[in-house]
Amino acid sequence: MNGTNQPILVLPEDALRQKGNDAQRANITAAVEISEMVRSTLGPRGMDKMLVGSTGDITITNDGVTILNEMEIQHPAAKMIREVAKTQEQEVGDGTTTAVVLAGQLLKKAGGLLDQGIHRTTIVKGYRVATTKTAELMKEFGQKISLSDTQELKTIALTAMTGKGIESSKDELAEISIKAINYIAHQEEGKTVINPDDIQIEKKQGGSIADTELIKGIVVDKEIAHSAMPKEVKNAKIALINAALEVKSTETDAKISISDPEKMQAFADQESKMLKNLAEKVKDSGANVVFCQKGIDDLVQYYLAKNGILAVRRIKESDMEKLSKATGARIVSNVKEISEDDLGEAGLVHEKKIGEDKMVFVRECKEPKAVSIIIRGGTEHVVDEAKRAMDDAVLGIASTLELSSFIYGGGAIEIGVAKKLRDYASSIGGKEQLAINAFAESLEIIPRTLAESAGKDAIELLVTARSRHETGNNEYGINVSEGKVDDMEKLGVVEPTKIKVQAISSAAEVAEMILRIDDIITAGKSSAPTPPPGGGMGY
Repeated sequence: MNGTNQPILVLPEDALRQKGNDAQRANITAAVEISEMVRSTLGPRGMDKMLVGSTGDITITNDGVTILNEMEIQHPAAKMIREVAKTQEQEVGDGTTTAVVLAGQLLKKAGGLLDQGIHRTTIVKGYRVATTKTAELMKEFGQKISLSDTQELKTIALTAMTGKGIESSKDELAEISIKAINYIAHQEEGKTVINPDDIQIEKKQGGSIADTELIKGIVVDKEIAHSAMPKEVKNAKIALINAALEVKSTETDAKISISDPEKMQAFADQESKMLKNLAEKVKDSGANVVFCQKGIDDLVQYYLAKNGILAVRRIKESDMEKLSKATGARIVSNVKEISEDDLGEAGLVHEKKIGEDKMVFVRECKEPKAVSIIIRGGTEHVVDEAKRAMDDAVLGIASTLELSSFIYGGGAIEIGVAKKLRDYASSIGGKEQLAINAFAESLEIIPRTLAESAGKDAIELLVTARSRHETGNNEYGINVSEGKVDDMEKLGVVEPTKIKVQAISSAAEVAEMILRIDDIITAGKSSAPTPPPGGGMGY
């Protein structure tokens, strides 16, 4: 104590602070609000959102992560919910809306328990137990599947694409996604390994969705480097070069003084000879197609064209890697060392105008480990939605095969797991069982939402579905099209186990994190530092 009774300022005067119940209520309200915004987009009858940006750009979608990314969210707890959608998208590519809706419902139920005087630590502990048990139950309910089960994989792709606005062409798109997965899948230690990045999905406005095409090879969004080069090469021998086909400049500052015109001509001739040699090296390797990651000098382009070699320059590194996987070519760093062994093969390489852009197609690769899908559509919005649908289908199949397991959709899995969780809660006892029961009730928000989107009495359908599960019919869920409880196995409504497990895990984690916050300190606006009270100007 300094005896002056002067207040001690720990935070700036314009800083805001919420403590205890006020902080928790603010966080829960914000999180529930953001989840309610996207809840109506869930399922095949989900509604779309029109998002108008500050510049007037319009996005119409029912994709959860797209909606949340486009919204200008201010509240920190709501931003944490958005992170759940991003994590879900990065990990498995689908189930973003499910994860956000579950997170909001878990917090809403937790708010009710807090009102009853249950401590947040007890709620968090109960939620953790329930999350672990739910993951176990999901795997128990899961049905085995393999790469050869084409029909089951197609139903997974169709379920993933449902509600994306491309209903008339989803059968064709589903078949394309399965073919693409079959090209890139390989076995490692008895497991099917799939890297979705090996499927390049390009979108180009024009035509219709029916014009969407699977390329047994790679599409490069570039033009051929020189107008005199061939526009089409059959039985292509492909060289991949990640060095510039140019005369290298010196690494240190250097000045060349030439006073004699003959020396000037000799210097120019020598440079021309070096460039010609680069083109000769490519020709001598047997290559008739060149993809270069860096630049190609104009003179090199001329010599390549003169020798009937098709060349494309400034290719992205990711495209170079895909070209290597598709054609079997090795990426070469030194042109002088290129040989026939480094070349890849393709049945056809050609330039084609798609919409307003020219693109180079590498087709008919023998055993491609990377392929391309080019999405077409009449408008920009249609193409965007079709691409999101294809992304979801590809990632859905990849996630299914990763665990070799799928579950029944339409809310069937949530109803079945919720029933088992309630039985499990009674064996736990104590206040934790209240949190586990709240977790079980939160899971049922999915079938409840599906029933609401069908325009039916959600409670009536949920009770009917529960009674079906009581008699052992675990595959029964909500038939949104007809507004009744139905057999999801018969309807072919299936989802990857991994996507659902990830959604529940992500939702539970963010709910626990928000529940553990008991203090919100918001910094004030930055301003010039003020002198401490009581201080005077020194002289």
